[in-house]
Amino acid sequence: MKTRRDFLKLSAGTAAATLTARATAAVLPASSATFTTGAVVPGVTDRAYWCSIASRLATPVLDALARRRLKAEMPVEAQPASNDRPQFTHLEALGRLLCGVAPWLELGDDATAEGADRARFAGLARAAIDAATDPASPDFMNFSRGQQPLVDAAFLAQAMVRASTELWKKLAPRVQANVVAALKSSRPIQPGENNWKLFATTVEVFLQRAGEKRDAARLFEGLTKHRAWYVGDGVYGDGPEFHWDYYNAFVIQPMLLEALEVVGDEASEWTDFRGKVRERLTRYAAIQERLVAPDGSYPAIGRSIAYRCGAFQGLALASLRHLLPADVKPAQARVALTAVIRRTLEAPGTFDDRGWLRIGLAGHQPGLGENYISTGSLYLCSAALLPLGLPVGDPFWSEPAGKTTWGKVWAGENLPGDHALRSPR
Repeated sequence: MKTRRDFLKLSAGTAAATLTARATAAVLPASSATFTTGAVVPGVTDRAYWCSIASRLATPVLDALARRRLKAEMPVEAQPASNDRPQFTHLEALGRLLCGVAPWLELGDDATAEGADRARFAGLARAAIDAATDPASPDFMNFSRGQQPLVDAAFLAQAMVRASTELWKKLAPRVQANVVAALKSSRPIQPGENNWKLFATTVEVFLQRAGEKRDAARLFEGLTKHRAWYVGDGVYGDGPEFHWDYYNAFVIQPMLLEALEVVGDEASEWTDFRGKVRERLTRYAAIQERLVAPDGSYPAIGRSIAYRCGAFQGLALASLRHLLPADVKPAQARVALTAVIRRTLEAPGTFDDRGWLRIGLAGHQPGLGENYISTGSLYLCSAALLPLGLPVGDPFWSEPAGKTTWGKVWAGENLPGDHALRSPR
């Protein structure tokens, strides 16, 4: 933060955004009986609801970091035996929050109230990135000690790729230099034989975009490995084996696609792979849309289920990139995602009395948190909000709500059958 005046402007904006979010939340019922359609209270549009969720998630994290008070103020909930999480949880909160709201912030300022909110949060986000990467800051974060920092260096890098203007180009040169140094300090961390390969890839993709010399071996290993780990029907293994979990959405499909959007034209093999990755994301989005019940519930399968609606980043990213399957209309995807967001973020106990997320899927369920889960981890739920990066006039937002595939089939509608994606490795 350059001056006290700058900080006061941001703080005032944050207070206003907080009041807006609370006012919106006050008219949104929390009872499970309201989860049946994905629609919100009359007079409150889906987009306004999503913006209120973005504000609710972002305000405590970005406000505290802009004041360089995150480590002092953020609670750290974790399994009792996981006493190392305070070393990592703050970078988790920053990177994971921003990776989800980045496309929204990248829309920039305009004459609307939403545009003003975006501008305020983007300013807070830049101040937060400064605080997190300034070695003199009390909130300077750990990018290099232990294994976990590679993960969240990658989520922060992903956010800055998704919002290259608001979260990168608008940073002061001093802050940009600190960011580059922080991300480079994660390079000695060696990823395991699983989705972690893509964390190293994503850091290098950002550094290349920022004009830095990339580590080509780290960048392309993640792409090569996942090309080999494709198991069929739009799904990749998390390493050589398939796992029933949501890591195709949490990490694999988004980071693959976004890396190939940067380097896919460098060689024909990567151009070809990029086409397959897009086709597979479309199929995966079809699968994800079919998993959503009308009440917003979905199979609680696999590890990291406490990332809540972030499990649907695949469907969210396909919506943002206009890669939905032909039989899933944008407004249909909106209904499915809205239902999931409501189901996982409105349950009583989801937030503590100061607005911080707590471990769980449908409320406060600390037993669902693995030993690597802590408060900061939970902000990956923001990945469900990616379609906020679409303008208001996009069909995702402008078309009338429609039934999900689940709703159509179980209402007795006559639909064509579902078929696997038949594409070569």
